[in-house]
Amino acid sequence: MAPKKKIPQRPKTNQTAHFENAGVVIEQPITDTLEKNYMPYAMSVILSRAIPEIDGFKPSHRKLLYTMYKMGLLNGARTKSANVVGQTMKLNPHGDQAIYETMVRMTRGCEALLHPYVDSKGNFGKAYSRDMAYAASRYTEVKLAPIAAELFADIDKDTVDFVDNYDNSMKEPTLLPVTFPTILVNANVGIAVGMASAICPFNLGEVCDSTIALMKNPDHDLSDTLKGPDFPGGGFMRYDEKELERMYRTGRGSVKIRARYNFDKAGNRIEITQIPPTTTVEAIMDKVVDLIKSGKIREISDMRDETDLSGLKLTIDLKRGVDAEKLMQKLFRMTPMEDSFSANFNVLIGGAPRVMGVYELIEEWTAFRLECVKRRLYFELKKKKDKLHLLLGLSKILLDIDKAVKIVRETEEEEEVVPNLMIGFGIDEIQAEFVAEIKLRHLNREYILKRTSEVEDLKADIQQVESILADKRKIQGVIIEELKAVKKKYAQPRKTMIIYVDETEEVDEEDEIPDYPVNLFLTREGYFKKITPLSLRMGGDQKLKEGDEISQMVESTNLAELLFFTDRQQVYKTRACEFDDQKASVLGEYIPARLGMDEGENVVSMVVTADYSGHVVFVFQNGKAAKVPLSAYETKTRRKKLTGAYSDKSPLTAVFAFQEECELLLKASSQRMLLVSTALIPVKTTKNTQGVQVMTLRKNALVEQAAVYRDDMLASPHRYRAKNYPAAGALPRPEDLVEQLSF
Repeated sequence: MAPKKKIPQRPKTNQTAHFENAGVVIEQPITDTLEKNYMPYAMSVILSRAIPEIDGFKPSHRKLLYTMYKMGLLNGARTKSANVVGQTMKLNPHGDQAIYETMVRMTRGCEALLHPYVDSKGNFGKAYSRDMAYAASRYTEVKLAPIAAELFADIDKDTVDFVDNYDNSMKEPTLLPVTFPTILVNANVGIAVGMASAICPFNLGEVCDSTIALMKNPDHDLSDTLKGPDFPGGGFMRYDEKELERMYRTGRGSVKIRARYNFDKAGNRIEITQIPPTTTVEAIMDKVVDLIKSGKIREISDMRDETDLSGLKLTIDLKRGVDAEKLMQKLFRMTPMEDSFSANFNVLIGGAPRVMGVYELIEEWTAFRLECVKRRLYFELKKKKDKLHLLLGLSKILLDIDKAVKIVRETEEEEEVVPNLMIGFGIDEIQAEFVAEIKLRHLNREYILKRTSEVEDLKADIQQVESILADKRKIQGVIIEELKAVKKKYAQPRKTMIIYVDETEEVDEEDEIPDYPVNLFLTREGYFKKITPLSLRMGGDQKLKEGDEISQMVESTNLAELLFFTDRQQVYKTRACEFDDQKASVLGEYIPARLGMDEGENVVSMVVTADYSGHVVFVFQNGKAAKVPLSAYETKTRRKKLTGAYSDKSPLTAVFAFQEECELLLKASSQRMLLVSTALIPVKTTKNTQGVQVMTLRKNALVEQAAVYRDDMLASPHRYRAKNYPAAGALPRPEDLVEQLSF
């Protein structure tokens, strides 16, 4: 057996020197951590990702559109989306999927923008559908839409600043020199850190008219020219003058948009063709299905999505005899078919986020556009002056062409040609360089006269440009003419129609729900039944769970309000119409599950009311009773649950609601019974009051039963009444056997 090799040992070194602080917790103020780690991230999201700038674009949009412009896609044929995504990565260091999703929203096929910037071919999904996915970038094709020409007009004339991209390999614009207020024409929504932006779109023609009007008259009333938001999905906007004025002034507010529909009488169906921008077809269908399952809507027999190439269509089949208008009013109220768009005009101005109204936004855009036009005019002025300078030098050659030729021919070295021409004709180096580069065939009188004839025109043009630059109103006139041209070329009718509040048919919800007599049953275990009198007469025995019994039976109507008091000092509110009519042969609905009660919570009593008049009395096991107005449980909004419904100092024995004063029969565990008039119990305004002591109890005794007294319950009721309360009550006589009493 071969001997084992000895493994050489590493020389010992001070290995702990590099880890002397290992495991040591170093305290650091949380403010320092936030400043060093979180603040740079937050600022990056705000400034470079989520909030749009005055040209109407976030950086991701701007980089994508500029890449397509440099690819020649403004006038050329479409190219694969994957090609555009790949090229955009030179400016936008993000994944291809993120860049492609940015492109999808700007395409005509997606229908997310009022005026799409990208002309598309292929499946790009739909803004109004949650489940309709867009195709992969290798299958779709894109180019810039014609209106994109207004985004890049004169971008090569020094109208905006350019900066290096992330690796300094190329330049990109900081803003686009847009010729119309794109920030207001196309919707833009973004969520940053600690702030958000939600800008609704407006009609292009109205925006141009409003901008022109404000430039001419700063006191112009926007409501005269800007009627309200115009969403690409259409629909109807409920006109609210105060809310719109608030949006125009402060940049915050909301508008209500409702779906557009047609009623097909022949097919007895409703066809939804336009929906609010804040929802999707699938969300509407899910909500309607929930309402049908809960019994809140019974007028619909079928619903299906029939969206095809012609556009959105959600079809609702109606049951016979249903009023379509009333049903739509209910759907507007209970589903996202009517929804609010909450505006928050948060825009980056000079690198800082600001929430501005439409007035201020148009003013900022006008200032931005004014600077762009100025820079363009200065650029053109310099070009014209440079050209005039060259032509003035050329005109001097006209005086003696032969002399110029002689100077060039007699100059021995090429580098001396320009200096000799400068000396010979008294021109500067730039002019001499221009003359020296003239082709031999152009050294004729006709060519030189033709070129120098432009001098007077150039002088006139220069004078005109200088006069425009010297007068702010003339520059505004240039902007106004551009806005008029944009409106004439690209404006389209409003897609979102306007309806006025006083013209809106508001249908009372109560009118839609049929009212009829019903019998309401509640069992001790918490099962509830709503049975019509006819069904009750024709039905058999009540079906109950084994060991269960009916604890309450109330004759009422279908529109009655139901209050279920529980053993957790809570009350759950609902209405009888929320439950389906049932038969005596069914078990009923389990209230804790139906109303979403807490785990282990049980129903103690049911109170039925139509108008919350009268009082409610709580009888506690410690012999106290509290009397509270039933109106204390009435709420303006349809709240489903109220906490602190009664006192938690002692367990609850029973709850009674009554319109007129009555007597209550209380029975203690000591077998003593007491008759108490509710008129002697003082009314308390607070719901969770302990009330007053009405029954005196011996040690360890408690009130275990209570009921509304009926004349046939006791043979000698006077024995159980007391002159003063609290009272101990009396023991029952043989003729008042407790077993015969029905509590």
